[in-house]
Amino acid sequence: MTITDITRRFRGAIFDLDGTLLDSMWVWHQVDADFLSARGLSLPADYAAAIAALSFREVAEYTIARFGLAEEPEAIMAEWNELSSRHYRENVRLKPGAAAFLRRLKAAGLRLGVATSLSRPVMEPVLAHCGILPLFDALTSADEVARGKNCPDIYLLTAARLNLPPEDCVAFDDVAKSLEGILAAGMTACAVREPLSCQDWSAMQTLAHWSIEGFEAFF
Repeated sequence: MTITDITRRFRGAIFDLDGTLLDSMWVWHQVDADFLSARGLSLPADYAAAIAALSFREVAEYTIARFGLAEEPEAIMAEWNELSSRHYRENVRLKPGAAAFLRRLKAAGLRLGVATSLSRPVMEPVLAHCGILPLFDALTSADEVARGKNCPDIYLLTAARLNLPPEDCVAFDDVAKSLEGILAAGMTACAVREPLSCQDWSAMQTLAHWSIEGFEAFF
């Protein structure tokens, strides 16, 4: 599918951030490792895959349950925000081709939205740092809906904020469970490959309507 195909078929485009628009998966690997190490725990190999489609609060609740922590979700989320915020403000970059792709869609008249597991205090500064915050018409965090990104809630809310029906939207994500949520919302799903994600890329390609190795594919 080309940019021309997208601009002809859709009125809106919705994007995940971590691993999709942002080259940021390394941040959470480091945060997870540092957080668990401070409690005398090691980072399990399956942890990233287990939390991939969860909201920020769901990740905190899962972590408490999995490791038997006597801590409140709010305290854990605050610690994660503290550990990650500096990296997002200063060190995280866009994936190659992402900015140019967004600007082409915006210039063609598409409404652009974000649907991310990142909390708003982290989301907005990193988008501003990367110079793309003004391009978006709607920003939605998974913390604003009842269920995680494996469910349609966040995508339906983002479409509503764009004032568009779901069928007029295409959504991009690098996580298989999130692609399921996109499809459940009645949107067209595009799988984006992220080498650091613990994903079955072949299965993701089968699940999504189409897939890309990266946004450079459009140029």
